[in-house]
Amino acid sequence: MGDNKRKRGRKPKTPTPETLATTSASPPPPPTTTSAADDDEDDVVFSVSNVEIIEPKSPRRGRGRPKKLPKLSENGRHDPPAAPDQADSDPGTAWEGGARVVPSMDAVVKVFCTHTEPNFSLPWQRKRQFSSSSSGFVIGGRRVLTNAHSVEHYTQVKLKKRGSDTKYLATVLAIGTECDIAMLTVDDDEFWEGVSPVEFGELPALQDAVTVVGYPIGGDTISVTSGVVSRIEILSYVHGSTELLGLQIDAAINSGNSGGPAFNDKGTCVGIAFQSLKHEDAENIGYVIPTPVIMHFIKDYEKNGAYTGFPILGIEWQKMENPDLRTSMGMKPDQKGVRIRRIDPTALESQVLKPSDILLSFDGVNIANDGTVPFRHGERIGFSYLISQKYTGDNSKVKVLRNSEILSFDIKLASHKRLIPSHIKGRPPSYYIVAGFVFTAVSVPYLRSEYGKDYEFEAPVKLLDKMLHSLRQSPDEQLVVVSQVLVADINIGYEDIVNTQVLAFNGKPVKNLKSLASMVENCDDEFLKFDLEYQQVAVLQTKTAKAATLDILATHCIPSAVSDDLKT
Repeated sequence: MGDNKRKRGRKPKTPTPETLATTSASPPPPPTTTSAADDDEDDVVFSVSNVEIIEPKSPRRGRGRPKKLPKLSENGRHDPPAAPDQADSDPGTAWEGGARVVPSMDAVVKVFCTHTEPNFSLPWQRKRQFSSSSSGFVIGGRRVLTNAHSVEHYTQVKLKKRGSDTKYLATVLAIGTECDIAMLTVDDDEFWEGVSPVEFGELPALQDAVTVVGYPIGGDTISVTSGVVSRIEILSYVHGSTELLGLQIDAAINSGNSGGPAFNDKGTCVGIAFQSLKHEDAENIGYVIPTPVIMHFIKDYEKNGAYTGFPILGIEWQKMENPDLRTSMGMKPDQKGVRIRRIDPTALESQVLKPSDILLSFDGVNIANDGTVPFRHGERIGFSYLISQKYTGDNSKVKVLRNSEILSFDIKLASHKRLIPSHIKGRPPSYYIVAGFVFTAVSVPYLRSEYGKDYEFEAPVKLLDKMLHSLRQSPDEQLVVVSQVLVADINIGYEDIVNTQVLAFNGKPVKNLKSLASMVENCDDEFLKFDLEYQQVAVLQTKTAKAATLDILATHCIPSAVSDDLKT
């Protein structure tokens, strides 16, 4: 009964799941071209829409008396508590039977970034700048790694070392949007004094202990959280809208941990913290970018002098688990593979592969009927992992079954974009204005700007269908829409046209925004006729339309009728 007796004092608040607020939340990614059409998982807790990048935000000071700090050492840093009989041991080593100090903790830095995001709804201007802080760590070659979303749309990046009061200006060397990794450097030699780079370890096994180090919300000093590896599989990277290898851990990862390293028991880095899962039925689920993805990014930069991306196989495939389906496709009992549903017309593999081919193997590794390949002892993983280990421009050998005949092809791998791209890699959006009609190319950031973070439910169905399922027929194809109509006397009656696709101009198909701008500028016809979706037509007199454009630009303080990238 004594256990059930209620203690005096304020009733504790019932804990509620916290949603990690992001300063630049990324959209749930559309399915990649190498993913299966449907997932047979029954677990609905993990959902891409529930995953958020852990973009840093300003810390909030707690209430109550501040905690006492340990005494300062001669160098002005807080000394860790001494373990029994080991007070004089090296702080860079792990103590057995006592408190443990994370190795290479001095290599973890705080990243301060000022962002200026493009305004996709008003593409001739940018949004108000804002600041954020996150984490990073020093690696060999006078370089620092952090998350790509931590420095997205950066205008200034500064780094501060542990125990230092100086912020050093940093230079961004490369941003890997797909893998959510960025590489920085600092020109000031003082920054590199007394800093030992982090060493990378091997991919951990399940239940291996991990320690995440960084500068999360809740304070200004370095933070250390511990946990274990609970899952290793192909994950959806929210910021990059891709699917790559990832680690799931149960260590607490909060806003500001972005870019911080995850160490194993040996003190070597096994990953970078980058996103977490929010759900009412889930707690302490964080995700870490593993060393194979990190090393791919680093070697790609060292090899090419820039980040070139992760290649993909430009196909959509179907599982072959049904025995009747396998028999109808001419597969023998000992043959396994996946059926190719569609092929990206812009991909090189479209020249050799055909729909309904059965993909049997990739680089000599047999593919199972569910699309998995052997990974480690007792583990399997999606075959897209094999593709992600390659580099853009590499050749791979694939075997397919076609009309009961096994064929082998050498394919040159490349990265591909969808008709509606998931990101534009920091470039400002393109636009063209004539007679108040604002034309732009649709992208996922544009949809998010127009319809908010729930754009998957709010955007027009036809745009969503094209985002998820449409493939480009040529490398430079874009989906051009009338974003809005800036009201003027010349465009009376057209002011309600919003986010409607432009299909043709004066009878000629619109291939992309640049071709539309070129056709309008060079038009000598009496009228400008735009054929829009839903059988709508907009007609303007050419001379008066072009003459009215300058007045409309002046009214709305727009510097140019054409974005800079369309002028060349």
